[in-house]
Amino acid sequence: MKTILVVGGSSGIGAAVLEQHHKEHRCINISRREPASHLDVEHHTVDVLSDDLPEIETLDGLVYCPGSINLKPVSSFSHEDLEQDFRINTSGAFRVLKHYLPALKKSQQASVVLFSTVAVGKGMPFHISVATVKAGVEAMTRTLAAELSPGIRVNCIAPSLTETPLAERLLRSEKQRENAAERHPLKRIGQAEDLAHSVRFLLSDESSWITGQVLHVDGGLSVVQS
Repeated sequence: MKTILVVGGSSGIGAAVLEQHHKEHRCINISRREPASHLDVEHHTVDVLSDDLPEIETLDGLVYCPGSINLKPVSSFSHEDLEQDFRINTSGAFRVLKHYLPALKKSQQASVVLFSTVAVGKGMPFHISVATVKAGVEAMTRTLAAELSPGIRVNCIAPSLTETPLAERLLRSEKQRENAAERHPLKRIGQAEDLAHSVRFLLSDESSWITGQVLHVDGGLSVVQS
């Protein structure tokens, strides 16, 4: 049984990760809200950007899920908007990783999973903030994979639009949903479970020879012309 920490497991992708792991492993969740009551997890109500983080003796897996989707023209984006997105997506991940590094080092083979976006590698209008801050997450992934190997593997998942509470305003109407699905070669919107399956693989021993990678789970949008 492994000990796995999920940051942001109260909804969306993080909740799906907990759903897939809580029966087999010791799962710890850190978020501002409690996860679903049926999940057998240890929960700490914490804002990772400002609150003290709980101490954990040993960690075999760490998944950082918090993110933001602020899509606006660059002319409408303020420096404060960019700073806030950086704090949530990049600085928060760094703060959590640094705090739990001693616990990860106590594992025989620890695995860290971070999240980027398809927009880092594929120019998209109105994505100036999320693409910029998530590029920092990808750089962090590769740098830490080099620095922390061989004991700690660090990988990143880059999804496209996924049906989660974070993306609700982009999928409010049936027309929005149809248009979003049509943009992807696989002609559907991503589901939280699609990403959770990839997290499950990266946390498992089956991925023991994989580190420093950005795994695109995006319905083919990053590489296939539909």
